[in-house]
Amino acid sequence: MTYRLGVDVGGTFTDFLLMNEVSGETYTAKVPSTPEDSSVGVLNGVARICEESGVDPAGIKLVMHGTTVATNAVLTGKGSTVGLVTTAGFEDTLQVARSFCPGGLGGWVSYVKKPLLAPLELTIGASERIDAGGNIVADLNEEKLRADLRLLHEKGAVEALTICFINAYMNASHEERARDIAREIFVDVPISISSEVVPEMQEYERTETTVVNSYVKPEVANYVNNLQGALADKMGADVQLSILRSDGGLASARASAESPVNLLMSGPAGGVAGAAYFCSRAGFDDILTFDMGGTSTDVALIQDSRARVRRETIVGDVRVRAPSVDVRTVGAGGGSIAFVPELTKALRVGPESAGAVPGPACYMKGGEQPTVCDANVVLGYLPSDAQLGGKMEINRDASVEAVQKVADAMGIELMEAAEGIIKIVNESMFGALRLVSVEQGYDPRDFALVGFGGAGPLHANALGILTDAWPVIVPPGPGVLCAYGDATTQVQDEAARTYLTMSEDLSDEKLRQDLRELQVRAGESLLADGIPTEDHQITYQADLRYAGQAFQITVDFTEAELQQKGLALITDQFDAEHEQLFTFKLDDGHEILMIRAVAKARTQAIAELQQAATTASLEECEIHRSKFYYAGNWHDAPIFDRRKLHQQLQVPGPAIVTEMDSTTVILPGFVARIDAVGNLLIKPVE
Repeated sequence: MTYRLGVDVGGTFTDFLLMNEVSGETYTAKVPSTPEDSSVGVLNGVARICEESGVDPAGIKLVMHGTTVATNAVLTGKGSTVGLVTTAGFEDTLQVARSFCPGGLGGWVSYVKKPLLAPLELTIGASERIDAGGNIVADLNEEKLRADLRLLHEKGAVEALTICFINAYMNASHEERARDIAREIFVDVPISISSEVVPEMQEYERTETTVVNSYVKPEVANYVNNLQGALADKMGADVQLSILRSDGGLASARASAESPVNLLMSGPAGGVAGAAYFCSRAGFDDILTFDMGGTSTDVALIQDSRARVRRETIVGDVRVRAPSVDVRTVGAGGGSIAFVPELTKALRVGPESAGAVPGPACYMKGGEQPTVCDANVVLGYLPSDAQLGGKMEINRDASVEAVQKVADAMGIELMEAAEGIIKIVNESMFGALRLVSVEQGYDPRDFALVGFGGAGPLHANALGILTDAWPVIVPPGPGVLCAYGDATTQVQDEAARTYLTMSEDLSDEKLRQDLRELQVRAGESLLADGIPTEDHQITYQADLRYAGQAFQITVDFTEAELQQKGLALITDQFDAEHEQLFTFKLDDGHEILMIRAVAKARTQAIAELQQAATTASLEECEIHRSKFYYAGNWHDAPIFDRRKLHQQLQVPGPAIVTEMDSTTVILPGFVARIDAVGNLLIKPVE
């Protein structure tokens, strides 16, 4: 028997999913996260899930891991001290940035820019120049560079070094030579060069991205290497560790340590991948996802079982040129605090959160502020006799006391205040879902809605009403779905090239030839990780715009499609996407800015877990009689154990379905059933 392990590190809990590759059988576990060293929590969870499942750690051969190490380094400002080597005259590239100041006109007065990730005092200019066509205008002055690097090294502050020369995406020779010289002086310091990290046009974005790669590189490399060693001690030297990339693919431990800038949105990507995994197997290829945790909610749109990917990643106020799943985040979570401003007396919810500590009042960890979680407890959606993960007790009296503060401030009844809190947070999440659907030219009614995360299933039915997206789907193990995504995705890497070519000046054969060169480069990373060429799955991308536009749209295609339709394939796709987004298209003037090849490792077949045959009646699945408050009235609501439900049963609302990691509310006028994959499907009663 061989197993694969999915691991997702969150702010409060670290989730684990252990999957038998032969039978498809799964085991789940949650352990407290250890923010001071995430690997400690990971190893604790490995020990727990192996103990509870009775699986020998030596049987685990693949460990897929979503991590926030890189993200937290950027958000907390606790990355490495970065030295920057750039072309002389461009030392202020990061300072000038895009001359954008958040907050409009008022921002110019009040906005305080954060310190540069590569400070000016650790920036040096190299005497060299390459033009926009990749031609050498001025040779690299190696003697001066060597002297300047020695002076920089003597300062003793540099923990990571970045080299980014103007137009190096067209000709990397000067950057590569500068790296060779730097290695003579900065012997033990990691060095990143822009022509390898992000060989794309636009100097600020390329510099910022390469600097961020250096900023998080030592911490990520140390974390990955230590975790790989610890896992090898427990599971054997042949265990393979992979880290989830921001774009939903996996990177090997080696590739993660080399290019950690691709891991900045590792966490949210796991949930999207997990949702796509379960829904595609149930025949739902077009879905809207919302992942509701304790502090925020992440939403995304998946079409044809593929998540939309954007070519940039934003963390805090840092924007880098790295691909990431198009996830939008809103400050609406189970811990979001409700309050009533004295001036307006209008109820507000979030974005401030009670977090894990002190947490919602109902968890009795010191929290006293009214939260969304407390409102759910007051309304009965989260019954006080149901326990989170089977271990966390819920105190309804504490929730009532907290929510009563809102009711008193507004001069309304307790239940009205609690219902108001839930309505506001639902509208906030609905607004985020509109960002990825309506504002992108998509009608939510053409999609199914998938709710997951610890709090998502509580609100899924209500959000289905707002979006009119049916069915509402709650996947198996919704609270650990990110770990499912980690365990079921593919190792991948990519190679890109700046093109800047008008489509009418390009032949089909020239494009195919250039793409084949990129295919070889993209596959080199997989070959370095021991994945043979015959196991590579190759797809292509091109970034296009109409001549004169300041933005581009990415289209995906395969070699077979290109062989069949030629250049018209990508220009027609671009036109269709442009019309989808902006309601119009043009017939000519297509400019191809970038082309890239994406190489994915062919995954081993994983057995599908079949639902156990059972003849249990609905009454036999009931574990408790309860009630909840909805639309101004109390409703009797039986609580059902999800593990006992099967395909032959329908659960009419009002009802509550509980499981180890989450609770699902089925509202009056709706019915739920289990499908063959194990999804819980909620629809209006016909």
